[in-house]
Amino acid sequence: MSMTENQAQHEQNDNNVPQPASHRRDKSVQRRRILIGGGTMAVAGGLAIAGMASADPVTDSTTKADTSGSATTSASTSATTSSGVCTLNAEVTEGPYSLDGALVREDIREDKEGVEVQYTLTVVDTANDCAPLADALVEIWHCDALGEYSGFVGRNGHTEEDDGTFLRGGQLTDSDGQVKLISIWPGHYVSRAVHVHMRVHTDVTLTDDSYTGGEVIHTGQLFFDADINTEIQAISPYSDNTTKETQLDDDSIYDDGGASSGLLTLTALGSSVSDGYKATLTVGVDSSS
Repeated sequence: MSMTENQAQHEQNDNNVPQPASHRRDKSVQRRRILIGGGTMAVAGGLAIAGMASADPVTDSTTKADTSGSATTSASTSATTSSGVCTLNAEVTEGPYSLDGALVREDIREDKEGVEVQYTLTVVDTANDCAPLADALVEIWHCDALGEYSGFVGRNGHTEEDDGTFLRGGQLTDSDGQVKLISIWPGHYVSRAVHVHMRVHTDVTLTDDSYTGGEVIHTGQLFFDADINTEIQAISPYSDNTTKETQLDDDSIYDDGGASSGLLTLTALGSSVSDGYKATLTVGVDSSS
């Protein structure tokens, strides 16, 4: 189960001075397991997903992952289904920056500048032989290039207008269990490596631009290749962020588990890092839990 915002440590002291967040693994808590498929597959639209599984996952992936908020650890195991071998991974907590009622939209950037990231996330259901899970709301949120989250601007040392919606949103999965989202590469803030938060909801009711009801069946985080991230953090607008950056290998949550820990497979959109990336991952959830 995810920790609530009140259970997560805030990054300010009583004098409103930004302080490093503490995100330690709590090994006393059993993390719920999810499925992350490995192998190579083709997805709708002709994108090649390396290091992921389709509804027929066959191998473990070698990519990495990272998370914010507190989390616990658990050894990965595998389970054989009629469609192949599924690699299981533990969930992580949602951290202190979650908000309810995300906008349902494909492009979550609003006016935020940064390197474009085009996500293709595929959700499969361990309760149904790793079949694609349709009509699930995949929600993501993350900080901007200066390390600030909408709805919480100022926690990481910067001030600006805060409408509570930038770099937040989600979409329903299609019949193939896939969802496409567009955002920017996240910035960084004290004590955490670069990451994106994710929740998967089932049984939601859509409104004009958001949703109501439903159940969260997965809470996790997505991570990025460390070498590519170093290049991106060195260019504008990321280079304006003078906050000390935590590297992926030093992150208090990231457990070096590759795709099973949320590490995205990245494909360059051009010859320069500023041209952006496609980011793919197959996430397994248990709809019966």
